[in-house]
Amino acid sequence: MSAAAEEVLHEKRSESERAKLSSAPILNRALDFLSSVRFGVVQLCLLVAFAMVGMLIIQQNVNGFDAYYASLTPAEKTVYGFLGLFDIYHGWYFNFLLLVLSLNIVLASIDRFPSAWSYIREPKISATRGWLSRQKQTAVLQIGGENEKEIAERIGGVFKANGLKPQISESKTSFYAEDETGARNFSKTETRTNLFVFGESGRFNRLGAYIVHVALLTLFLGHFVALQSGFDADVRMMPGQATSEIEMIEFNLDRQERYSVALPFTINCTDIEQNLIDPKGSIDIGNTLNWHTRISIDDPQYGTTFADVSLNKPFEYRGYRFFQASAITVGSARNMTLEAVPQTTGSEPIKINLARNGTASLPDGTKIAYEAFFPDFVLQGAKPDTRSAEYNNPAVKINITTTDGEMKSAYAFGKKLPDNVPVGAPVAGYKWRLTEFEKSPLAHVLSIKYDPYNAAFIAWYIGGFGLIGALMFVFFISHRRVWALIERKGEHSFEVVLGGDANRNEQGLDDKFNKIVQNLEGIRQ
Repeated sequence: MSAAAEEVLHEKRSESERAKLSSAPILNRALDFLSSVRFGVVQLCLLVAFAMVGMLIIQQNVNGFDAYYASLTPAEKTVYGFLGLFDIYHGWYFNFLLLVLSLNIVLASIDRFPSAWSYIREPKISATRGWLSRQKQTAVLQIGGENEKEIAERIGGVFKANGLKPQISESKTSFYAEDETGARNFSKTETRTNLFVFGESGRFNRLGAYIVHVALLTLFLGHFVALQSGFDADVRMMPGQATSEIEMIEFNLDRQERYSVALPFTINCTDIEQNLIDPKGSIDIGNTLNWHTRISIDDPQYGTTFADVSLNKPFEYRGYRFFQASAITVGSARNMTLEAVPQTTGSEPIKINLARNGTASLPDGTKIAYEAFFPDFVLQGAKPDTRSAEYNNPAVKINITTTDGEMKSAYAFGKKLPDNVPVGAPVAGYKWRLTEFEKSPLAHVLSIKYDPYNAAFIAWYIGGFGLIGALMFVFFISHRRVWALIERKGEHSFEVVLGGDANRNEQGLDDKFNKIVQNLEGIRQ
C-alpha cells in the first residue's frame, strides 16, 4: 500500500472510530471511561490525598500514637475512628481505590499498547510530500548527484552522524494523470517510485508509559499484599526481658481495643547500647550516633539465633524485620564500676566491674548482683525512685550475698554522701560507691514488620525505584523521527523534502533537525 493511501485510510479510520463511539453499547462506553487517562489521573490524585491524610494523622502502628490519641477531643476520636483514619492504609476505600486505579492502568495499557507497539514493529518509513510539508520541522533542499541511491547514502550518513539510525527504502506512489492544461484526468493513473531515507532514535521510548504502568502496578500490588498478609508493631526491649507476643491496636469508633498476636518464637533482650557523641552528655537523640539492641531468638523449629539490631542494620528472620524505632530515654547504665571500701583498718578499696543484670564477686567470696539503676535517686515513702530522667543523682541498687549466705541490699551513689546518711551506710562490711558508668537508656523500642512474601521490599525497591527510572526514561528520552523524500528534478539535480517528528521535547528535535539541514546543505554539489 502506498504512503498516500495509508494516510487517507488512517484519516477515514479515525472518522469511523469517532462515529462508532457515539453509538457504542453501554458496556463499551463504560470500559472506555474506566480506561481513560482523565479517570486514572483523578483516581491517582485521590489516592495521593488519602496517603497525605495517613501522613498527617499518626497511624495506630506508629510509635507515639498513644500520646497523639490522648490529645484528641472526643469528637475527633469518634470521627477519625468511624472513618478509619487511624489505620487508613487498611481501610476498604483505600484498597478500593488501589483496585480501581490498577484496573484503569491495565485497561488503558490493553487499549493503547497495540498502537505504541506499531512504532516498534512497523515503523513509518515513507510519507507523501504533502504529509512531510505539514510537519513542524520541514525543509526542502536542492542537492546534486549521480543518482537517487548516491543521494540516499549521503543523507543516511548525515542521519547516522546525528545519532539517527538510517534506513533506505523505496515506495511507489499512485496518482491521477494530468493533461496539457494541468487538469487531473481521473480516468488514468500513473505510478512513481520514490526513494526514502528514514532515521530514528529512541523508538522504545514509545513503551515508556507501559514501563511506568508496570512499576505502578508492582508498587500497588506489593503494598496491598504487604498490608493484607503482614502487620507493623512496636515492642519495648529491656535487658533481661523476654516476649513471645506483640500487642496490636484496633479501633471501634472511639474505643481502643488492644489484643496480642502470638509469635512463633521468643525474643530475649540480652543487651542494649547507645553510642554517644559526647559520653558525658545526655542520652537524647541529638547526642546519639547509634543504638544497638542485642537479642536472641529461641525458635522451637530452628533453635537459637543471635542478632544485633542497630540503626542502619535491621535484622530479618522468617519474614519478620526488626528495626530500631526509638528509645525510652530514662537514664540507666550498661556497665558500672563500683568501689567497695572495707571498714577494717588498713584495707585498700576494691574496684568491681558490674554489668546491667550482671553479677560479680569480691576476693573474700562476697557476691554482688545488679538490681536497679536510678538516674536521679530519691526516696518516695521510704521506697527508692527517680525524680527525673536525667543523671542528676545517679545511684545503683545491688543485692549482696555474704560469705555466710546472708542476703542484703545496698546503694552505691555517684556523689559522695555525708557519713550520717542511712541510705549510704556500710553494708556487709563495705561502704559502696559508684565511680563510673556507661550511659544507656532504660529501654529500646523495636519496630517489627511482618512481611512473609517480602512484598514491601518488592514494592519499594522494584516498584518504587523502577517507577523513578521509568519516569526518567519517559521524560529525558524522546522518539525522534526524520524522513527524507528524494525526487529527481533534472539529470544530476534532486530535490530532497525533509520532515521531522518527535513524541516529546520538540525543541530538542528542532535543534537536531536544523543541524541535519545544515549538514546536508554542506554536501551540495
